[in-house]
Amino acid sequence: MFLENASRKGYIEVICGSMFSGKTEELIRRLKRAKFANQRVEIFKPKIDVRYSDEDVVSHDSNAIRSTPVDSSGNILLMSADVDVVGIDEAQFFDQNLVEVCRQFFDRGIIDVCRQLADSGIRVIVAGLDMDYRGVPFGPMPALMATAEYVTKVHAICVRCGNLAHHSHRLTADSKLVMLGEKDTYEPICRHCFRELYNKEK
Repeated sequence: MFLENASRKGYIEVICGSMFSGKTEELIRRLKRAKFANQRVEIFKPKIDVRYSDEDVVSHDSNAIRSTPVDSSGNILLMSADVDVVGIDEAQFFDQNLVEVCRQFFDRGIIDVCRQLADSGIRVIVAGLDMDYRGVPFGPMPALMATAEYVTKVHAICVRCGNLAHHSHRLTADSKLVMLGEKDTYEPICRHCFRELYNKEK
C-alpha cells in the first residue's frame, strides 16, 4: 500500500525528554508549520491519553492540534495513506504488551509502523518520554531513537534545584508503569536530585 509513494524521501524525527520538557509543544510547532506549508498532515495519539482532550493533542501550555486517538499503532498505517507528514504523540504508551513480551524483536508495533511510513516517503514526527518514572528507558523509545534520522532531546527545569531536568519523578506510591498524570502526580528533576531521592527510598 505504501510503496507507491516511494519516490518521496521519508524520515523519522524523535522528540524526547521528561515530563514538562516541552515535547508536545515542539511536536505541535512542527506539525503546524507543515500545515502552513500546505502539506497533508495526520496526527495520532494513544486512545488512553484523555488528560486534556479526548481527541486533541494538547501541551501543558494548552496549545492544541486536532488528532485521531487510536487503540494500537497498527491503526496508524490504515489511516496514513496520501499524507506527507504523520505526527505521533506519547509514543511510549503504544503497544505496551508487545514491548514487554516481544521487545527482543525489532519489527514490532510502533517501531515498525514508523519505519514503514518513513520507507514509503512520509515524514514521521514522534514525541514521547525517553525514560519512565524509575529512570529506565521507556518502552519503544530507545529503538525509535536509534532508528530516527533526527533526535531532539528537550529538558524541563528541576523543581528542586533549578538545573536541567530529564527525570520524571512520580509523587505517588503507585508502581504501575503506565499512569497518566500531571503536576500533582509527577515532577521534573535533575540527575543529582533523582539519585538523592532514590538513595533515600532504598
